[in-house]
Amino acid sequence: MAGDSAPGRNPGLTLAEQMIAAHGGAALWDRLQAVQLRVAVGGTGFRVKNPLKVPVRGTITVERAGQHVTLDPYPSAGQRGVFEGSDVRIESADGRVLSRRSEPRLAFRDVRHSLWWDALDLLYFSGYATWTYICVPFVLTDPAYELRQAGTWQEGGETWRKLHVRFPSGIHTHCRDQVFYADERGRIRRHDYTAELFGAWAKAANYSTGHQHFGGLVVPTRRRVHLRKADGLPRPHPTLVWINVEDVTIVAGNQIE
Repeated sequence: MAGDSAPGRNPGLTLAEQMIAAHGGAALWDRLQAVQLRVAVGGTGFRVKNPLKVPVRGTITVERAGQHVTLDPYPSAGQRGVFEGSDVRIESADGRVLSRRSEPRLAFRDVRHSLWWDALDLLYFSGYATWTYICVPFVLTDPAYELRQAGTWQEGGETWRKLHVRFPSGIHTHCRDQVFYADERGRIRRHDYTAELFGAWAKAANYSTGHQHFGGLVVPTRRRVHLRKADGLPRPHPTLVWINVEDVTIVAGNQIE
């Protein structure tokens, strides 16, 4: 673990750098083109909001540059979903655009979205959520992210260090202000945020465990998202979202590792 911050240096940045090193390091991340994850996904949040029978298992590809995520298959066999920040679309296997929505976050202001989501809504949510989970902590050294070390937290007999992050306004994610909890090795073990698309009530505690090395990149293989009480403790039920990562492939340039 790195030592104390130099005088005048942001301690939040020092913690972010320790987190980056613990997840594979900046040098590895900088040479990546994409990360491909084979996942199984479910949870109460999806069942409540989306009546569509979306794939339980599939491959999610997160590009390192920009905000670009592909879900395949989505929402059914022979189709794929593409998230590009301010644009989401569903394509056929040969690349024909079947449906599309620009500025998808703005659509959530109407009454229908408080009741149910369509396939493009779920694609937007899944796209930015997965981008956040894979690209943090590596993006945090960008000066556009405001970092503040926020003390420590005791849980499960461990002490975790808290990093408060204000995301740039142009980044699509759960909300602007989020908190990441790092264990003694710098691995992210918990992630707090408000899932704004669900509503102001959706204050989440996202726990990540089962960290494994995939070509040098360290990725948690199990996520469980619970509601967060006012005192910061999680409510054990329900599980809003669960994600099991079955395999990870990193793409460096044109090479798959």
